[in-house]
Order: sequence, then C-alpha cells, then structure tokens
Amino acid sequence: MPQDMPPTGGYAQVQYKRNIPARGFKPFYYMVGMHMIMAYGFYKYFHGVREQRGPNYHKTLTNVSLCLVNLLAEEDRDQVRRYYADKAREKELLGTEHKVYHSDRFVRPTFAYTPSKVTQ
Repeated sequence: MPQDMPPTGGYAQVQYKRNIPARGFKPFYYMVGMHMIMAYGFYKYFHGVREQRGPNYHKTLTNVSLCLVNLLAEEDRDQVRRYYADKAREKELLGTEHKVYHSDRFVRPTFAYTPSKVTQ
C-alpha cells in the first residue's frame, strides 16, 4: 500500500494568529495626553496660588522694607559710635590721632569686633 504524501507545492498556511485591529490609540498617545492635562492643571493651580498670595506678599515686602531702613540706621549709629570710641582710645594710648586713610570722610570698617568671652 502506497504512503500518502503531501500534495505538490505543500499544504496551505494554517492561520494561527488573529489579525484583529487595535481599538483606540496607542498607549504612548494616552500617556502624552495625560501629561498634557496634568501640566495644564499644575499651571492653573500654581497661578491661582500666586494670585492668592500676591497681596500678602506685597504687604510683607512693605513691612520688611520699612524695618530694613530702621535696622540699617541702627547699625550705622552703632558703627559711628564704635568708630569715635576707637578714635578716643587711640588718642588716649598714642597721644595723637593717626589717620589710616588720606581722607577726612568716614570709611566703614571692614572688620567686626567679637567678644573675648562667648556667653550662651
């Protein structure tokens, strides 16, 4: 008895894959859309927060600028007091007034005094 052989040219292809078209967009487009929506939300949120804090910020800035002038004036008075105390101490020790700069105008000192004993 002869053996059955495949037909000449072979059998037809067996379809084992399903060629179903994908529904909707690719996941990449969903991610891009989600990020764009989130970016818009953050943009609106932060502009709203800035708008709410605006009047408070200007009020605080005004207070700080007014206080800063007083603090600078107080520091200047302290600098001048120390300057004249140094001049008096120098005159007492050396007998004459020694000029560091060749000018009569006040030059802000570039050093700071630190106490010898630090207390807590």
